[in-house]
Amino acid sequence: MLRIVTDIAAPVERCFDLSRSIDLHLESMVASKERVVGGVTSGLIGADQEVSWQARHFGIQWHMTSRITAFEPPHRFVDEMVRGPFAAFRHEHRFAAHGGGTRMTDVVDVRMGWGPIGPVADPAAAAYLRRLL
Repeated sequence: MLRIVTDIAAPVERCFDLSRSIDLHLESMVASKERVVGGVTSGLIGADQEVSWQARHFGIQWHMTSRITAFEPPHRFVDEMVRGPFAAFRHEHRFAAHGGGTRMTDVVDVRMGWGPIGPVADPAAAAYLRRLL
């Protein structure tokens, strides 16, 4: 389980919307050549919607489809992998007013699967995700 707390000098509503922006996500992931290959392809993703991604990480081409499984604007949403390379991937995004701005908390649960190598790979995946987020 990975937990990252970030304080942002912007209103909660703005942070919530920017965090679910497909376009901003693509801009932030240029290094991995991430692109949308299905579902919501631009704008803001919302409740029960899906997006399919293709990207290169660790020199490997990855495909993953995520669905918004919880949606409580402007304070929380959850995206979960419904198809992809992991045994499980769940990312909870929380937003709270804090000190005139917003405290954003990301909680990510990723399990690689991969049989007996999975428990060894899980910490490496969490460390990599910490750098990405």
